[in-house]
Formats: sequence, structure tokens, C-alpha cells
Amino acid sequence: MNKMSFALLGAASLALAACGGKGDDSLGDNVAENYDAAAENLDAMAGNAANEAEADALGNQAEALRDEGERKEEAIDDADVDAGNKAEADAAVNGM
Repeated sequence: MNKMSFALLGAASLALAACGGKGDDSLGDNVAENYDAAAENLDAMAGNAANEAEADALGNQAEALRDEGERKEEAIDDADVDAGNKAEADAAVNGM
């Protein structure tokens, strides 16, 4: 889970760095979509789990990722981030 969270954070940071101008709406959407994609992978793993307890744990992790993605998206949108300013964008995403 830690490696996945780190990978998602890296992907979100790359998305932040690639944008220009006031792109906080699409920026927030991209972050949420990245978290949702990772959650979908966990859901697929849950479908192939060896037992119900493992499937439930993976499902809980997927839901936690979705919730975190939504929180980050809201933080970015609420901050009215200038996506061209990487320091400001990173602070909005990581300052939660």
C-alpha cells in the first residue's frame, strides 16, 4: 500500500508540473482519476483474492484511496491553485 501511495503521489506531482496556467479544475480531476485508477486495480485484485478476508481488506484499501483522491481534488480546487506554480500546487496536494 505504501508503494502504491508513493507512486500515486509521484503521478500527481508530475501532473501538477506538466500543467500551465490556472488549471486547478482539470488538475484536481487528474489527481482524483489517478487515485481511482489505483483503486480499480485493488478492486480487481479483490476479485481474485484467495479468501473473503483478503477481498474485504483490498476493498477497504480501494475505498480509502478513492476517499483520499476526492480530498486531494477538493483541496486543489479550493486552493485555486495556479498549476504553473509547482511549489503552490505541491503545498495544496501535500498539505492535507
